[in-house]
Amino acid sequence: MQKITLPERPSWRDKAAELGFTFADMHGEPYWDESSAYQFSLRQIEDDLEDPATELHGLCREAVDHIVQSQELMERLAIPEAHRDLIADSWRRNEPEIYGRFDLVYDGRGPAKLLEYNADTPTSLYESASFQWSWLEDQIAAGVLQDDDDQFNGIHEALVERFRTLFPPDTDLHFTAIGGNPEDYATVECMGWAAREAGLGAHYCDLEKIGISPDGQFVDDQSRVIGTLFKLYPWEDLLRDDYARHIAGSGAMFLEPAWKAVLSNKGLLPVLWQMFEGHPNLLPAFFEADVAQALAGQGLAPNAVRGAFTRAEKQLAAGYVSKPVFSREGASIDIFEHGQQTDRAMIRDYDAHPRIIQAYQPLPVFDTFRPVIGAWVVGRDCVGIGIREDRARITQDLSRFKPHFIRD
Repeated sequence: MQKITLPERPSWRDKAAELGFTFADMHGEPYWDESSAYQFSLRQIEDDLEDPATELHGLCREAVDHIVQSQELMERLAIPEAHRDLIADSWRRNEPEIYGRFDLVYDGRGPAKLLEYNADTPTSLYESASFQWSWLEDQIAAGVLQDDDDQFNGIHEALVERFRTLFPPDTDLHFTAIGGNPEDYATVECMGWAAREAGLGAHYCDLEKIGISPDGQFVDDQSRVIGTLFKLYPWEDLLRDDYARHIAGSGAMFLEPAWKAVLSNKGLLPVLWQMFEGHPNLLPAFFEADVAQALAGQGLAPNAVRGAFTRAEKQLAAGYVSKPVFSREGASIDIFEHGQQTDRAMIRDYDAHPRIIQAYQPLPVFDTFRPVIGAWVVGRDCVGIGIREDRARITQDLSRFKPHFIRD
């Protein structure tokens, strides 16, 4: 894994504007940055990223089955009591999933370590699936990259096949996001593009324009009944909205399904560690309340958790990250090293939520930037990656998206 300086395409901003990539610059800073790119070997991609991410997704599904059977874990993940049956029933009915994104720490030597799973509303899909692929094609055509260079990027094709597998031709799907957000709309349109290519109908409606019919069905802004809805709106927010009481009786299928609420929750991380302690792609993680009890000499229950904490104490003493179970763009995250707080996110929107701690795994540094690998899962398989990098140790909303290529 290397970071390689490369010439930018002379007219890439014009191409971005033409394709509707209106957020290539955000907040006065570059978001898409092709002044350099990350280079991988095929072995690094296949052995260190693709296969582990696919395996991690399998472990996460095992964790869902464990969590939905435990009222205690549902409570610890801050799942509203009124909607726990909705989540459990969604899992038992095997409601289908479409996609997710693992955020991984990886420096080229491995093993990659899981930071969190964006399993419900992952963004950067358009940049990963489409714009970085066009970058690869253009740079090969220009002679900047070699003819046999490649990219780990089957995301769009996998989405098309996933929609084609799940729904009969001509099925109408609805797609929604909060209006006025170009980045969210790009993600939703990327999904709609794949659905249309799979032969399905794809209708977009701003989230705030969705209504309820007299018989309790969800309807769009043209009064069409919504049978299947892809919503770029997190379950943790939706389950706290007034509209949540209509979900069970609406007859609508939601994408992502309700059971993804337990995977997009950072409380998943201690559950994974408890179930699969020592897995090479996991970091020790615990509910903060358990750690507080242990440090106070009160012990932990059950014994398995207490033993796992004891085995991880040395690693946690060297450094750990405190995270709320709900958080976006690095908000409310803190880093502690050798008992001292050494980094603190400026945005504190999620401070009121319960917290977990996870052993600190520093991000590698390439030319003063720290990359996070986003490993995309469609269905149950890892099908591509996207990379964001930040100068800060906590990846936040001003991170940059970087293209990548494979060369052997």
